[in-house]
Amino acid sequence: MMASPTVTIGILGAGQLGRMLALAGLPLGVRCRFLDAKPNCPASPVGEVIHEGFKIGPHLDRFADGIAAGGGVITYEFENVPVEAAEHLTEHATVRPSPRSLEVAQDRLRERELFASLRIDAPRHAAVHTLDELEVAVGDFPLPAILKTCRMGYDGKGQARIKSPGDAAGAWETIGGHHSVEGNGGAILDEMIPFERELSVVAVRGIDGEVRCYPPVENMHRDGILVRSIAPAPGVGEVMLAALEKAAAAVAEELDHVGVLAVEFFETKAKEGRPARLLANEFAPRVHNTGHWTIEGAATSQFENHLRAVLAMPLGSTEMMAGAHAAMVNIIGGWPDREALLRIPGLRVHDYEKSARPGRKLGHVTIVEASEGAMREKLGAVEAMVNKG
Repeated sequence: MMASPTVTIGILGAGQLGRMLALAGLPLGVRCRFLDAKPNCPASPVGEVIHEGFKIGPHLDRFADGIAAGGGVITYEFENVPVEAAEHLTEHATVRPSPRSLEVAQDRLRERELFASLRIDAPRHAAVHTLDELEVAVGDFPLPAILKTCRMGYDGKGQARIKSPGDAAGAWETIGGHHSVEGNGGAILDEMIPFERELSVVAVRGIDGEVRCYPPVENMHRDGILVRSIAPAPGVGEVMLAALEKAAAAVAEELDHVGVLAVEFFETKAKEGRPARLLANEFAPRVHNTGHWTIEGAATSQFENHLRAVLAMPLGSTEMMAGAHAAMVNIIGGWPDREALLRIPGLRVHDYEKSARPGRKLGHVTIVEASEGAMREKLGAVEAMVNKG
């Protein structure tokens, strides 16, 4: 059933993802109300923001007021929303995706257990809760490895590398030591995969269980932060494509997830007669940075499709624009020469209106071309400016 001509949805979080959800909602007659803890938010220009945080209190009731009566729902734009807040809000309106998607995505150990239950290959791991447990685990684990807090890590935060058993104590302190690790549900020791590249699949699941996947994307990170994505990922044959889409659909179906989610994979190199492997690294139960190219490069953006899904509208096509090759480059830390960027024909600039600081995503640019060669030529020009800046 289609939503009424104008409907308000509540979004937990008011960052750039919320901003882009609101912009995608305007043509659909969807208006957004946001909840956040920060005084200055990228979503502030596109909707009302209640700046009182996620602790349970009367402001949550004000945030949810009238949403259900007007045919709206509540959703979220980042996965570290407190589960108890999402569950509290279910008393006032439908929350999609459900709090279960948040619960699993917030805990790396539960995430790995989900992959294992679905027979999705993933890196070897060991759960650790104390330094003593870590030192024992390291003695029987392929090194180098990476130690990660089970909760609250993103963009490379909450992680430390272990190259030899003697690094265990230092790694434990790097991720926060006793207090932080216990407070965040422990840690996992993760096999460090010598992967050829990272791939991701952004998928959307509708209220009726239909799953549609966008073309897989090749990603490049620097210091744990995504710097660029290319769609479609080159060199993905039919067998690999089927495996990627099957895994993403399985995660969405197992969680009864409604809305967009993204699953990130490591692709290893084929060697000694063994084929390349796909190893699921993590999933995000929301619209995703590796899907930003869809705003200009796909028939329906990930943001519009998320809104369609959570409002029980028919899903839009996830196909790329006819013959398109797309690239997305994040602007991190500071902007390059804006005028120089805008001189590149067809380049689209997205400014999140955030103050500059090292490691912060300030915006992104998108390139969409009919040929891969033309796309890569412009990508090279953009990256030269971004890296220089």
